[in-house]
Amino acid sequence: MSIQIHEQFDVDAPLEAVWSFVMDPVKVAPCLPGAKLDEVVDERTFLGGVKIKIGAISTQYKGKVELTQVDPAAHRVEMAAEGRETSGGLAKAVIVSTLQSMEGGLTRVSVEATADLTGKVMQVGSRMIEGVSKQLFQQFAKRLKNTLEGQEALAAQTSAEPAPAAGAVPAGPAPVTPASPPEDEALSLIPLLLRSLWDVIKGFLRSLFGGNSKA
Repeated sequence: MSIQIHEQFDVDAPLEAVWSFVMDPVKVAPCLPGAKLDEVVDERTFLGGVKIKIGAISTQYKGKVELTQVDPAAHRVEMAAEGRETSGGLAKAVIVSTLQSMEGGLTRVSVEATADLTGKVMQVGSRMIEGVSKQLFQQFAKRLKNTLEGQEALAAQTSAEPAPAAGAVPAGPAPVTPASPPEDEALSLIPLLLRSLWDVIKGFLRSLFGGNSKA
């Protein structure tokens, strides 16, 4: 089954800072719920995995992500991901991310992805998978925004502090790092699953009553 994802969000950080961040898998991986980076093969190839748990269904994909096209001038990167499920299912995705400088110092991140999935996770149905995917992307965006905006706030605070007196040893601020999920964190999707189920129910009611439902 193939699913499509089209999402965007704004980050309160300069374009080049966001570009540098999204090109660093060590920084990006902790922002992805359930994901783990195992090895950096080279500057464009990375090995890792992702755990998924939807209700009683639990599985894990292990595979590779490769940056197939990188355009620093356009701030556009295309990547191909492929993972194999422990029980034999397969996941393939092509993800294109584009950054755009906006007014007020914001950076807009636009993502388009096509994913093909097989395996037991598909038992929950395509519409549910699409809804859960959207919720997961929102979690990823929130983590990325919190990390980058925290770094920018710390940099602004540091630049505003007075220089230390001669001979003094500055304490220095603690580094800001992404909030890493627990080692055994899976995509615990029951809350996401319920929200996605409600979205499906509302869509059905709207179609049934001609869009007049207030659900």
